[in-house]
Amino acid sequence: MDLIRRREDLPRLDSLRGKRPLVLVPTMGALHAGHLSLVERAGSYGPAVVSIFVNPTQFGPGEDFEAYPQDLQGDLDLLAPLDVAAVFAPDGDQMYGPGPGVMVQPGPRAAPLCGASRPGHFAGVLTVVAKLFNLVRPDLAVFGRKDAQQCLVIAEMVRDLGIPVELIDAPTVREPDGLALSSRNRYLSPEERERAVCLWRSLGRGRRLLEEGQTDCAAVEEVLREELAAADGLDYAEVRSVPDLARIPRAEGRVLLAVAARVGSARLIDNLVLAVSSAVVSECGLLSREDPS
Repeated sequence: MDLIRRREDLPRLDSLRGKRPLVLVPTMGALHAGHLSLVERAGSYGPAVVSIFVNPTQFGPGEDFEAYPQDLQGDLDLLAPLDVAAVFAPDGDQMYGPGPGVMVQPGPRAAPLCGASRPGHFAGVLTVVAKLFNLVRPDLAVFGRKDAQQCLVIAEMVRDLGIPVELIDAPTVREPDGLALSSRNRYLSPEERERAVCLWRSLGRGRRLLEEGQTDCAAVEEVLREELAAADGLDYAEVRSVPDLARIPRAEGRVLLAVAARVGSARLIDNLVLAVSSAVVSECGLLSREDPS
């Protein structure tokens, strides 16, 4: 596993380019089993490169950038048993120099949900992802489906700017009680951890309502909000179309059930991507093939 800290050393990745695609897994570190599942999926396609960088430009004023957990050695120890070809772990100067400079502005998919409550967040996300794509030059990139809006916003950038990379969204990894794995879960006290499961219960109730034949989005959203009363603050609980994240009156085709709430000091998000028809409601992907080829 080659550890690369400087941009000028990235040409070492050229030795990995060949018959199989080079695959990037962008992370902010504080790795957990969810990240490791992305890395394992990446390795099934070709040589895997994991980036570790806590990106300051995607944090707004008063958010948790300074407190965000960082443990590079711990992350490397978790990656060591996996089939990882290289880790790119730059510091802020390597990524941004003396200042952020040019920023990539997102398209309309960034406007609702997290984009509405975190102004500037997706400009920061797209800027760092575009930098990583340009620096690493992967053929494929793997992202977690838990960050569904992020996946769709990045896909919009890749499409509109003609970036030659294929995106793959991998299923959310959960605890046995359904809580989606997140680096921010470590902020939760034991009591808060128990209450945080309300996000998953909310999505489960919304799905069951759809399975019972109720496709009115306002009714589904009301049920989502009811379960989130156990949280300390509701951000959103909405049904949106996939891939455009538009408001829709009725749930049909591919839809996103998306929730965000604050539990203690942690802002948590979760979602379900569902294919809804008159015959069946089933989980589905956001934007890419499901299985390695």
